[in-house]
Amino acid sequence: MSPTLHRLRRIAALSLLLPLSALAAEADTYRLDPVHTRVMFAISHAGFSNAIGTVSGSTGTLVFDPEDWTTASLKASVPIARVDLGDAKWNEATLAGNLLDAKDHPTAEFVSTRVEPLAADRARVHGTLTLRGVSQPVALDVKLNALKRHPLPPFRRTVGFSATATLSRKAFGIDAWASVIGDSVELRIEAEAVRQGGKADDADDRATDDATDASTGRATDPAPPASS
Repeated sequence: MSPTLHRLRRIAALSLLLPLSALAAEADTYRLDPVHTRVMFAISHAGFSNAIGTVSGSTGTLVFDPEDWTTASLKASVPIARVDLGDAKWNEATLAGNLLDAKDHPTAEFVSTRVEPLAADRARVHGTLTLRGVSQPVALDVKLNALKRHPLPPFRRTVGFSATATLSRKAFGIDAWASVIGDSVELRIEAEAVRQGGKADDADDRATDDATDASTGRATDPAPPASS
């Protein structure tokens, strides 16, 4: 093979790889906002009602490209010790050693293993949930709510999701009070994550938003507290 032909083939091969490199570069890294990320769970209370609790303060890292969900990855930590069912004694019983055992297992961890796209704004995120020291596969049905510049300072690029899942508490070794507490746990997760890396955050979008406000003549409403 002549040197010229060999060089042309190398150039052609590199040109095929460039689009793939460009796509990979579009995946940004986001940090979960613990103020605006909350896990809600519902579980049968002796068949009379579904007890509802929440956990706030989750942290973690998300890698996400809205054009290719298959490249996404998530690692999240949920502070089990912050479980709130609306009553101090109920909280204490739930965190006790025979149930969530928050003293020895204060956090739950979720690590994604693969993402199955379902639509432009929906996907099923498969991963491993470690709860009370036991790891089990869990699938989250996720909806992308928004990906845009946040309207409050510091105007960071923010992504928001809603997710649902169902799991068995017995699968994680939480089998106490079976006659009172149901086995099936319904999860609902509301999450926001802020882009990291020091990139410029959509100055054009901000200018467009400001122009829209000016054109409508609306006064700026008092802003709610922005998360750190």
